[in-house]
Amino acid sequence: MDLKATPYFLISPYFILFAIFGLFPLVFTLWVSLQDYGLAGGDASFTGLENYTKLLADSDFWNAVINTVGIFILATVPQLVLALLLANALNKRLRGRLFFRLGVLVPLVTSVVAVAIVFTQLYGRDFGLFNWLLGFVGVDQHIDWQSAKWSSWTAIATMVDWRWTGYNAIIYLAGMQTIPRDLYEAASIDGASPRRQFWQITLPMIRPTIIFTVFVSTIGGLTLFAEPVMFASNRMDGGATGQFQTIAMYIVEQGFRNFDYGYAAAAAWLLFVLILIGVGINYMFVRRIGGSK
Repeated sequence: MDLKATPYFLISPYFILFAIFGLFPLVFTLWVSLQDYGLAGGDASFTGLENYTKLLADSDFWNAVINTVGIFILATVPQLVLALLLANALNKRLRGRLFFRLGVLVPLVTSVVAVAIVFTQLYGRDFGLFNWLLGFVGVDQHIDWQSAKWSSWTAIATMVDWRWTGYNAIIYLAGMQTIPRDLYEAASIDGASPRRQFWQITLPMIRPTIIFTVFVSTIGGLTLFAEPVMFASNRMDGGATGQFQTIAMYIVEQGFRNFDYGYAAAAAWLLFVLILIGVGINYMFVRRIGGSK
């Protein structure tokens, strides 16, 4: 009994909690997505794939998809590159290394609401700091950062980068510290420069760590919600023309503003499929670092 039953008993809390808070919501959302399910009341009626068919023909949904992917690319690529460079710098022998390592985590513990409010002020059209700085390089016309896709995407991407770059840098740093120092010493004796050591030793050795951060960043980037909502002053439409409405904002708008819960559930499942596609593409790309296995 001790050898056969006890291990299952010890691991059961995780699976029980996952079944209640993970598996059941997934199955329930799938069932709802096949219904004409009004959140405001009324009986649900089975409609099959009608919600998915309407959703695939909905221009507003595809606008949200384009916005989400665009912000994701603008935020994630610079974020991970900067995190790698920052982690490599923090892995060197520096004075006050502990101070700098703790310092990069400060944005992570800052409230996302506070971050959004500060950045909204920085990107203000009339009195924002960034427009003031652009005036020094000859850009006299004030940019309305919320009015266009490229400007709103850039503003939201900088919020995400400021908040999460340090987090990824610490993860990369932890991976770098597991690399045996003998490899770097041998490479130095053979005449390898620090840059060559970074490309030939550091990156291949932390490839599993990079894959992990890419997965997490992909999931977080494609489910982006808090930053654009705060940037839009708690509006779910993402601006006058939906120029920065993400899929998560679209789901909340459909489910809890328009009370079309079945339609929102279908959008949530399509977001799930989009995340799987994004993770698969990123995995095929990242696994080539240091040679595929």
